[in-house]
Amino acid sequence: FLIGNAVLDFLTIIYSHWPGYPFPTAPPVDPFAKIKVDDCGKTKGCFRLVDLYGKPGCNAETCDYFLSYRMIGADVEFELSADTDGWVAVGFSSDKKMGGDDVMACVHDDNGRVRIQHFYNVGQWAKEIQRNPARDEEGVFENNRVTCRFKRPVNVPRDETIVDLHLSWYYLFAWGPAIQGSITRHDIDSPPTSERVVSIYKYEDIFMPSAAYQTFSSPFCLLLIVALTFYLLMGTP
Repeated sequence: FLIGNAVLDFLTIIYSHWPGYPFPTAPPVDPFAKIKVDDCGKTKGCFRLVDLYGKPGCNAETCDYFLSYRMIGADVEFELSADTDGWVAVGFSSDKKMGGDDVMACVHDDNGRVRIQHFYNVGQWAKEIQRNPARDEEGVFENNRVTCRFKRPVNVPRDETIVDLHLSWYYLFAWGPAIQGSITRHDIDSPPTSERVVSIYKYEDIFMPSAAYQTFSSPFCLLLIVALTFYLLMGTP
């Protein structure tokens, strides 16, 4: 009995004076797997948005905005990435206008996490919907980019805020800032949209100008540029 107490006291002294005594830790989290663009147009569909000076060969880490989609069983897997510290989203619309759209957004919060949220566009305002069809969610914020990956079912019960993806929809592409993990309005008056409805069963690799280029190339901007050029060539009186 005395020997047992002596051993216990000895161990107590050793552990109390042993700096950095290891305690069990949580298992490491798997790192976010980089988005592969070699599969674009083959085993998944991709949209790559670049600005006026961008090169067609941009990837998920260099495009202004990147989206991919592919079928996996009864789900569609989406990958999104954008040059922003706030949020990146894709909307599913019956037309090319905001309003009445099903929107999935990846939002970077103040804790450094990227969360996948579900919204419904009411006019120009995005209302968060608690019923979120996303699963197998993962996201990361690195190099001033928000990147995420998630799945959602192709078919869903009838709901005004969640569309059936087996049907074709126009895709709305948007990204912008966030404040304390809440999305704020994007900096673009007219976010870019797909030129035609998108089928999840058809894989294409589409390059598009980002909104900065679209705004710059609008008829009004072109008219303004022509007017300014004429004014400079003629000189001032």
